Amino acid sequence: MIYVIARSILKPGKREAFIRLYRDNLPNVIAEAGCISYKLCGEADIGKGADENTLTFVECWESPEHLKAHLASPHMQKFMAAARDLRDSSCLSVVTPV
Repeated sequence: MIYVIARSILKPGKREAFIRLYRDNLPNVIAEAGCISYKLCGEADIGKGADENTLTFVECWESPEHLKAHLASPHMQKFMAAARDLRDSSCLSVVTPV
């Protein structure tokens, strides 16, 4: 099992468009082989303020091979192309339990 933490720093005013892209693509992703969970999360305000322009995918996949297939899928290629204009930056971490 592997976990993905993929953070997107959005351009101002693009949060709702990004969330719509996620929701439109969600049925495609959760139908993929190996997808255990796929959530888009906003920052929690724990007293230091939350940045509404930062959204983070928290994903769980059965294996690295399933993640590779997910990233190469046509619906993810389409998602990534559409999201490119909505983000200032993004970063991806893939981790495993120890």
